Amino acid sequence: MKVKRNTLLLIACLVWSAAGFNILRIGLSAYAFYLSILNILLSFLVFLVFQRFVFGKLVKKHTARIRAYLEDRHFFLKFFDAKSFAIMAVMMTGGIVLRSSGFVPERFIAVFYTGLGASLLLA
Repeated sequence: MKVKRNTLLLIACLVWSAAGFNILRIGLSAYAFYLSILNILLSFLVFLVFQRFVFGKLVKKHTARIRAYLEDRHFFLKFFDAKSFAIMAVMMTGGIVLRSSGFVPERFIAVFYTGLGASLLLA
């Protein structure tokens, strides 16, 4: 199925938003037991770091790449390049392994996932 360039941008937005919402939901569900000013500040720091150095840059890069396409219509999965699909797969796998292995404490999941999810959702 081929879609217009603006639709590719919308698909990218929806995919990132869905991922961000899900990560934020996981973080907030774990937050109830660890609610403190320090943890809120740490979540905000995670948010700022990912917004500034990761997701903010990715949004600009993907938007520029999609807008630079010469053809009017493109395959609907072309909103990401191969590298971005690989990064997303590694991030999803890493997150699932971290949570299911018990390798990191629940407090880390609460603080980190809340900042990460909020950053991804708002990117």
